[in-house]
Amino acid sequence: MKSCWANYLLWAVIAVFGTGALLSACGRKGDLYLPDHAHKQEQKKDQSRK
Repeated sequence: MKSCWANYLLWAVIAVFGTGALLSACGRKGDLYLPDHAHKQEQKKDQSRK
């Protein structure tokens, strides 16, 4: 079976978009970490004082 140029173009587009999706990740900047629960409690106390 002979492949035509459109078949190669389709696979090239899929590869480019797939690589772009992997490199873009989730879009968040900075370090990924679990938030500290004590920090949230302090913020709630500060807001309730206002």
